[in-house]
Amino acid sequence: MRSVALSVIAIAATGVLANTDSDAPKPSFTPTTVKAPFIEQFTDDWTERWTPSEATKKTPVGGETFSYVGKWDVEDPLITVIDGDKGLVAKSKAAHHAISAPFAEPIAFADKPLVVQYEVKYQKGGNCGGGYVKLLEDGFQTSGKEFSDTTPWVVMFGPDLTCPGTKVHFIFRYKSPKTGETEEKHLKLSPRPTIEKLTNLYTLIVNPDNTYEVLFNGESDKKGSLLEDFEPAVNPPKEIDDPEDKKPADWVDAQKIADPEAVKPADWDEDAPYEVIDEEAVKPEDWLEDEPNYLPDPDASKPEEWDDEEDGDWIAPTVGNPKCATAPGCGEWKRPNKANPDYKGKWYAPQIDNPAYKGEWSPRQIHNPGFFEDLTPVKSLSKIGGVGIELWTMTEDILFDNLYIGHSVDDAKALAAETFEVKKPLEKAAEKAATPDADEEEESSDALSAFKEDPIAFIRDKVLAFIEAAQVDLVSAFKTQPETGAALAAAFFTLLGMIGALFGLVGGSSPAVVKSTKKTESSEKKAAPVPTRVESKEETPVKKRK
Repeated sequence: MRSVALSVIAIAATGVLANTDSDAPKPSFTPTTVKAPFIEQFTDDWTERWTPSEATKKTPVGGETFSYVGKWDVEDPLITVIDGDKGLVAKSKAAHHAISAPFAEPIAFADKPLVVQYEVKYQKGGNCGGGYVKLLEDGFQTSGKEFSDTTPWVVMFGPDLTCPGTKVHFIFRYKSPKTGETEEKHLKLSPRPTIEKLTNLYTLIVNPDNTYEVLFNGESDKKGSLLEDFEPAVNPPKEIDDPEDKKPADWVDAQKIADPEAVKPADWDEDAPYEVIDEEAVKPEDWLEDEPNYLPDPDASKPEEWDDEEDGDWIAPTVGNPKCATAPGCGEWKRPNKANPDYKGKWYAPQIDNPAYKGEWSPRQIHNPGFFEDLTPVKSLSKIGGVGIELWTMTEDILFDNLYIGHSVDDAKALAAETFEVKKPLEKAAEKAATPDADEEEESSDALSAFKEDPIAFIRDKVLAFIEAAQVDLVSAFKTQPETGAALAAAFFTLLGMIGALFGLVGGSSPAVVKSTKKTESSEKKAAPVPTRVESKEETPVKKRK
């Protein structure tokens, strides 16, 4: 019985110790109650708002034509931490993707802040892939299937894995009030956060006073002014180079010249070699002058298909002479070279200041005919009528979620509190559980080695340690050694079940079999007696069930 119980404990302990953590209940997705001009959480009706593009695009160089064949889908993340929380996923690797959604009403932000916030998750890691969004110019939001890289947009914002490195784009398209031309204005020093496989939150705030702020995971990463931090600048310079002005032919812009009065020294020998033979060198005593460096390979043999008439005389390949491996050298000894102490190389006259130097030439400045001054560029930006995602990526399964476009920083924070701030800690915990640290791996490896070496002793030590702890505080013992406690509890109930089954206390509801005396007596004459579980009412306390 003791060996049976110990075996049961071993089996139960092995199973429990192999599975130390059970899946904790996951929070469930609930649509937000936050209101905004545009909020997208990619619920089941997402296809009523979003249209994948079927357009084609041409590359800037070479004019190659590509189609937006990248597949889009709304699905659960590869690692789900919130039940029912789906996202828009760019599914295809090495493909052009484009998809867009119009707003119910155009959004103007001349007098209110523009707040753009959304989540991006590079589920397969980063390998040259965009994760940015484009806020489409009002009037072009219904492009739908024709949405492409040429569709006019007002603001482009979001992460981009640039191979190597990362950056967060913030670009706006500005139309010159002077020329009518539209030009992209790029943030000079873009934020470059570390982007891992977990969800990250990107927030852009553009204020009516021309200030902006970029936040990464809710923390401010970059802030400044649209008038100062972008290139080309919103306002062009007042003066420009005169395109008609040319550098005079006699203009001298060389600061230094060779000294015309310098003379090469009489003892300067330009022909002296860089190295000379070392006349003081002596051949080592154990130099093997009669031994060649290479020998014919003794293991090589002429191939059977070799034809001397067609292929010529066969010559065995050579191998290094083994005697030369331990000697200073083999073959004819020659004195080595050494640096020539008289070497000076080619002589050049020293450099002196050029007396004719006039300085660096630059064209004269003239008034810029395209000059203007716009001190409130935000008010000049077009209204936005929709949002699009148009990118090329070498990375598949890029997930977008919880997109907010509106005017309230507080509402964007409230949405993040409901979604990102719940999701990110759970993702970190899941990642940590999937990749235990070095100490945990070492401890787990030691425990596994000890179990393999002597499983009975391993289990005995675990059980005794738990019993000692339980004698002091049973609850604490279960908290500090949950695996052992669970294994013992499972083994205890399994053992009770076995004992009950053995004595008929636990089992089916069918009555116990009682053999009649007559049948037993007649059977004794025909064959050897067969023992039964219940021989007579006097031999067992178990009574027949009625």
